[in-house]
Amino acid sequence: MKRRTRAIIGAVIVFGALGVVAVVRSKADGSDDGTTKTVTVTRGEIVDKALAVGTIEPEIEIEVKSQTSGVVRARFADVGDFVRAGDPLLEIKPNPTPLELAEARRQVELRRLELENLKRDVARLSTLKQQGLVSDQEYEGTQRRLSEVEVQVQMAAERLSLLESGKVRIADDNIETVVRSPITGFILEKTVEIGDPVVPLSTYQEGTVLLTMAAMSDLLFRGTVDEIDVGKLKEGMPVTIKVGALPDAKVDGRVAKISLKARKQDNATVFPVEIALVDAHGAVLRAGYSANADIIIARRDSALTIPERLVTFAGDSATVTVLLPDGKTELRKITTGLSDALNVEVLSGLTEGEKVVEPPPRQIR
Repeated sequence: MKRRTRAIIGAVIVFGALGVVAVVRSKADGSDDGTTKTVTVTRGEIVDKALAVGTIEPEIEIEVKSQTSGVVRARFADVGDFVRAGDPLLEIKPNPTPLELAEARRQVELRRLELENLKRDVARLSTLKQQGLVSDQEYEGTQRRLSEVEVQVQMAAERLSLLESGKVRIADDNIETVVRSPITGFILEKTVEIGDPVVPLSTYQEGTVLLTMAAMSDLLFRGTVDEIDVGKLKEGMPVTIKVGALPDAKVDGRVAKISLKARKQDNATVFPVEIALVDAHGAVLRAGYSANADIIIARRDSALTIPERLVTFAGDSATVTVLLPDGKTELRKITTGLSDALNVEVLSGLTEGEKVVEPPPRQIR
């Protein structure tokens, strides 16, 4: 009886030891069921790219201002309208103060009175000159003064006409308070309403912005790139732009400008970039669309690739564990090339179809 008991205990110990060995082997293979997880070496596209974040904007956006003061009397075009250069946009009604209007009228009267006096002086001096009683110099000086006052009378009358009606004709030009479009394009924004006061544009003041306009045929992407990537960029690099409001749109572009100076943005150092839009593939783009731009630094169309997580880097060397056909594993040194942060190009050390062992997941202690 005791012998049978001892035999049973011995058998249990032996089988238990075999079970422990099996568990250890299972863990060494990288899975609980005794199989080794692998990834097959394949060929595919790999792209190294830099991300730029920004918006779609017109290449040239202008602010329309008035050269005369007053209030907005009428509007001839609205936001979203397409207008051609020279088309009327707004009419500014002069709004002079009573003092300004009275002063302009008095200036006209004074200049006309001065003109009448000079005409009489010229007539008198002409008679005296014929009698030899005045010099030619005195007579010519009075004539020049007469010509100057004639111009001053005209200027005073034109200023009064502008203040009273907002219109005047000077030589062959009609001067009016209608603001006309300086370019052919679309109206993007209006900043005044009918009845709003208008400050004119002059050498000492910026003036009231009436409208903003742009030729929407010339759009570009303006954004920023992280300082880590800017050293890899060059003008002319191809770009793929993804517009947030148009998820199915495909927009191609090229890097047009890279800023030489960085700026701080959200505690990060970034560099402004401009990307010219080459082909929108029929997508209707609008100013202000937010977008991301993938700047293509390098591309491989048919490269041997494996996930970068399978590679162990140590200094200048890179190694992977390869599963051989007989089920054994081999530590192999490889040469890597282009990386997109997920996959890496294999230049040597592996062939298409080979299986690379997936390392076991790291355990968090």
